[in-house]
Amino acid sequence: MRWSPRMRCGGAGLGIAAMAYITIDYLREISPLWHSRLQPSLWAILFIIVLSRIFSYNHWSAEFRAFIPFLASILFLLSALLFEALSVRSVTAVLGLDWHRNTDPLPDTGQWLLLALNEKLPQTVVDLLRAHIVGLHHFLMLFIMLGFSVLFDSVKAPGFGLGARYLFTMAIGRLLRAISFVSTILPSPRPWCATARFHVPEYPHHWAQKYYTPYASDPNAIRQLINKDFAYADPGTLQGDYRPDWGSMSFLIDFLRPLPPEGSSWLHLLKKAGGGCNDLLYSGHMLVAVLTAMAWTEAYGGFSSALVWLLVIHSAQREIRERHHYTVDCVVAIYVGILLWKMTGFIWSSKNVSRIKRLTKLEKIQGKLMQASKDSDIEEIRKLLNEVELASQDNPGDKVSRKVMLFPLLIVISTFIIIALAFTHTSDG
Repeated sequence: MRWSPRMRCGGAGLGIAAMAYITIDYLREISPLWHSRLQPSLWAILFIIVLSRIFSYNHWSAEFRAFIPFLASILFLLSALLFEALSVRSVTAVLGLDWHRNTDPLPDTGQWLLLALNEKLPQTVVDLLRAHIVGLHHFLMLFIMLGFSVLFDSVKAPGFGLGARYLFTMAIGRLLRAISFVSTILPSPRPWCATARFHVPEYPHHWAQKYYTPYASDPNAIRQLINKDFAYADPGTLQGDYRPDWGSMSFLIDFLRPLPPEGSSWLHLLKKAGGGCNDLLYSGHMLVAVLTAMAWTEAYGGFSSALVWLLVIHSAQREIRERHHYTVDCVVAIYVGILLWKMTGFIWSSKNVSRIKRLTKLEKIQGKLMQASKDSDIEEIRKLLNEVELASQDNPGDKVSRKVMLFPLLIVISTFIIIALAFTHTSDG
């Protein structure tokens, strides 16, 4: 099985496999019985197809070289996600549950537009827009399929290089996202969310009691605060928080604000952080979707990349429609994702490296080639042109040998296991 460039232009091959995955997984909404039958079969077929190609793959030396940057990108992403989880809990806890219950959502013109379209569009179109066609895990799976397609020469090797760029770009995006939403606390489009999902004090943290609460609603107090540039109001007796013994990590208490029933471990609190309940500018779901679409467009292209972008737009309007995010969160996530992907091309690029190598070698031997042409030395010309061709090829030892067969087999099997565990034991991917 080979997904050739001709097939890519027609949106076939990898595109068909990807859309088949999306279609079969959507059966969970309309026919759970067929979904339970077809999805395991699809996974098994994909696994067998990948196994059939790993030992005939010709770029394993390039994969070896890209493996360390790939692991480094994973560690960087995990660090970014840890910082994000700390920030999510912090912005939810700092003002207390009373603030979450009593603060109105921000006006969102995108939400108004979608509600107006519901009255104008045919019901079939509205139902399509409301349908849960794709989620976060679908975009992650689409990228995984894209990465494995290097085995079929559909995408330029190395696959680990593409993966490293994807994870590194996502880590940068998650860090920027956490810095953005922790800088200014925005109310959730779902006011009931924090009360239902988080166990934090009802009242604000003592920082908010001193620097925010006295000036939250009185215009004259805000005017005086601006003029004096000093917290002048008397906040009264400040309410303190429960302070468990977390040893060297006790400094996190002011950010996480635990309650006695769940204050035994800071790590336990972070596992329950989930997606947060404030408006977290910008959307993390949309960032993943846009990075997947950008990777797909650059690495594979064709008609299928247009379909992936349609899924991104559909996912964005659902985020707004279901009030997981404001419209600004989705808009910002789209252009941030595009710009970040463009900036990280130094890690992996789909540019024709072999052509660049060929032209570089041709420039080096141009003088010798001209001299051989003047001398009518056909053998020398043939030798020089052969050097140009060899310069554009991978090393002869790229094809996997018997001694290193364990590496590709271990990589493929462990990746499938990690994917299965992640999709089984995490929420929405």
